[in-house]
Amino acid sequence: MQTRLQIFSGSSNPMLAAQICERLGVQLGKIKLSRFKSGEVYVHYEESIRNADVFIVQSLSHPINELFVELLVMIDAAKRASARTVNIIMPYYGYARQERKSAPREPISAKMVADVLTTAGATRVVTIDLHAPAIQGFFNIPVDHLTTLDIMTSYLKSKSITNPVVVSPDAGRASMAEKLASGLDAPFAMMIKKRPAHNQSVITHVIGDVEGYTPIIIEDLIDTGSTIVNVVEGLKERGAEDAYICASHGLFSDNGMKRLEHPNIREVVVTDSIALPDMHADVFKVLSVAPMLSQAIQIIIDGGSIATLFKDRGI
Repeated sequence: MQTRLQIFSGSSNPMLAAQICERLGVQLGKIKLSRFKSGEVYVHYEESIRNADVFIVQSLSHPINELFVELLVMIDAAKRASARTVNIIMPYYGYARQERKSAPREPISAKMVADVLTTAGATRVVTIDLHAPAIQGFFNIPVDHLTTLDIMTSYLKSKSITNPVVVSPDAGRASMAEKLASGLDAPFAMMIKKRPAHNQSVITHVIGDVEGYTPIIIEDLIDTGSTIVNVVEGLKERGAEDAYICASHGLFSDNGMKRLEHPNIREVVVTDSIALPDMHADVFKVLSVAPMLSQAIQIIIDGGSIATLFKDRGI
């Protein structure tokens, strides 16, 4: 391990950053993060980072705008302190759901985030399960797009679920759902839904047989949980058993965790890409992405292919 690797954490998920450092055998970097009375962000690296390969761990979770500005100030401070490279470990890429215009006069905020990160001085971004993989093309710097598919597959295999069917809640998740179904040697089904408004959905059709099967619903993220509950109830109406939910990112806005304590949900499996409360219901299972991220950092430092992290090299 090169001695000039230095890892720092923003405010979003310091525990994940600490776990990454523990696996790499390095100390978490010392940094002061504070706010002026006016709310302005202040950052001070409390050790030299000159000519270092700096890695900043920061998910764009709630409060997203606060954490985004904090990240930008951290990048700027690292650049001005003569860091050799400034690598952003962003397990959850905020604004990813705004990756295209679906109506006139709308922004493409995911592109704006990419532009601002690059302008601030980021030299690489490492992220997990983007809402739209095409977001990688918004950057003119390297983007390493990781996936939790192998982590989820291994865990679900250990559950020995009876008569499973992998369900994509919409067409956008179909490719990932098919890969999970293949890994579990299970059939695949897809929901067709319409969205009358943000965080609202109505199930219109189910493609595939779900009657008598145990659904495993896969999503990239869970926000309020309303869509998931609608999907679970829609499957139940069509004769399915109680469901398992899998998502890389658990935002759980607007009392989302409470909403998912639903009688027809057996388990909600998420990762620690976003920090969750220490106290949560037993229905929630949290898998760690620290091993995957630490291996990715090791590959970036030593050279090699990120694809070796995944069983499916086509991901």
